[in-house]
Amino acid sequence: GILEKIRLCLIKKLLPQSEDRRKYHEEFASSTSFHGVHRIVHTQSKARRALWLLIVAGCLAIAIWQICSRVIYYFSWPTTTTVVVQYVENIKFPAVTFCNLNRFQAHAVSNLKVIFLIWNIVSAILRKFAMEDKYSQELNYFLLGNQNFSIKEFKRKNGFYLNSSTLLECDFFGKPCYPQDFEHVFTEYGNCFTFNHNDLSARRVSLSGRGLHLLFDVQQDKFTDEPALGYTDAGITFVIHSPQELPRFDGLGLLSPVGMHAQVAIRQLKSIIQEYPWGECKPDIKLQYHKIYSTNGCLLECKARYIQDWCGCLPFILPGNGTECDLLKFYKCVYPAVYYIEIKGLCTVGTHNSTCPTPCEETDYPSTVTYSSFGGEKAIKYFSTKLKKSPEYIRQNLVRIEIKYHDLSYKITQQQKALTISELLADVGGQLGLFCGASMITTIELLEYIFTNFCWMCIFLLLKAPEMPQWNNPSQNQATQKEKKRGIQEC
Repeated sequence: GILEKIRLCLIKKLLPQSEDRRKYHEEFASSTSFHGVHRIVHTQSKARRALWLLIVAGCLAIAIWQICSRVIYYFSWPTTTTVVVQYVENIKFPAVTFCNLNRFQAHAVSNLKVIFLIWNIVSAILRKFAMEDKYSQELNYFLLGNQNFSIKEFKRKNGFYLNSSTLLECDFFGKPCYPQDFEHVFTEYGNCFTFNHNDLSARRVSLSGRGLHLLFDVQQDKFTDEPALGYTDAGITFVIHSPQELPRFDGLGLLSPVGMHAQVAIRQLKSIIQEYPWGECKPDIKLQYHKIYSTNGCLLECKARYIQDWCGCLPFILPGNGTECDLLKFYKCVYPAVYYIEIKGLCTVGTHNSTCPTPCEETDYPSTVTYSSFGGEKAIKYFSTKLKKSPEYIRQNLVRIEIKYHDLSYKITQQQKALTISELLADVGGQLGLFCGASMITTIELLEYIFTNFCWMCIFLLLKAPEMPQWNNPSQNQATQKEKKRGIQEC
C-alpha cells in the first residue's frame, strides 16, 4: 500500500541511477575548490594518486589540529593587558579625606576609655577589632546607666572638628579655600572631612606642581588618645580617592605626624577589567546608595542588609535609611553580627562569584610622599607670633600637607580579550586556506555534497528494508491460511 507507493516515488524521482551518481561524484571532484581532490580522482598513475591522497589527508589533519587548538585557546578566555599613558592639558583633582588621629576631646567624659571601647565596637563594621574580655564589665555598667547615649551625636560634637582654629591655611590652585569646602563624613577615625566632595566641576588643575596646600592644628591639648588601646600617634591621616567613592583608610591611608611637612605627588591610574569569563567583573551590578560601583561600597551595602535583617536597625556609619541602632543593639547584636559575617564569609570581595566582584572600571591615585621638618626658626617665630602660641606648641601641633600632580598625565591599564570571535574566524579561515585552499564557499560545497550523499544513503537503506506484513488486509490473510492448510492436506 502506502509503503510501496513511497518506494516507487523514491526510485523514480529522488534516487538517481548508479551512472548518474558516479558522474555526480566525478563532477564534484573536478569542480570543487578544495585543492588536491581532483588530483586524486583524475590522476592515472596509482602511485601519484596515493601520493596525492596522503598529501590531502595530511594537510587536512594539520588544518583540523590547528583549528582545534585555536578553538580550545578561545574557550580558555585569554586576556592581554595594555598600558597607555595619556597626556592632557587639564585633569580632575581627586577627593581627599582628612582625619585627626586624636579621636575625642579630653574633657568629653570622665571615663574616656569606655568611649574608645564603644567607638571600637561601632567602627568594627569598617575594620576588624577584637575586644578583650577584661573590658566587658566596664561596658556593661556604662550601657546600663546610659541607655539613651548616642555615640553618633557624641562623636559629632566631641570629635575632631574643622574650623578656622584647626584649619589655619587652605589654598587650592592659587585660590583660598575654607572649612565650608569640606564635607563631613564618618570613618573608623570618627569625624573626617572630605575636600572636593562629589566631583565639583571647578576642581581641575591645568599645571603640574600645583594643587592643594593645607596647614592643620591638631590641638593635642584638647584631644587625647588612649595608649592602652593602641592609640599612640598624633597627626593627620588622609586618603586620596575618587570624588564619587567613599574614603577607605584600611591599608590605604597616608599619615603626616605633627611637626612635619608632607609633600604628596600623585598620579592617576585607571584600570579597566574585562567582564566574566575573560575577567572578574560584572557590569550589570548596581549599588543602591552609591553613584558608581566599588568593592568598598558594595561591601558596606552587603553588611547593611544583613545587619538590618538580623538586628532590625542600621548602624549610622553604613549606607541606608533604616532606624539607627542604639548602643545596646550595637553591643548585643551588631558587633556579633559583624563577627558572624566575617567568619561565614557572607560578604566576600574579589572574584566574579563573590558577593562584591571587582569593578569593571576604577580609578586609583598612587602616591609618593616625602617628609621634612615643619618650619625653620623664622617660620616658627612667625607662627608663634601669629597664633600667640609657644614655639614648642607649634612643633607639637602643626602639620603642613601639600598634594599635587606629578605631571598632567594619566595611565590606563586595560585588560583586553586576547582572541575575539572575529579573530578566531580569521584564524580558522587562514588555516583552511593555507593547508587546503578552502574558504567559506568550499565549506558550503562540502556540506552540500555530504548532505546529498547522506540522503541517497538513507533512500537506499529504506529501499532495501524488508517488506512490512500486511496486517490490515484480513481477506489476504485468510487466503494465505487456506493455502497453508491445502498444502498440509496434500502432504
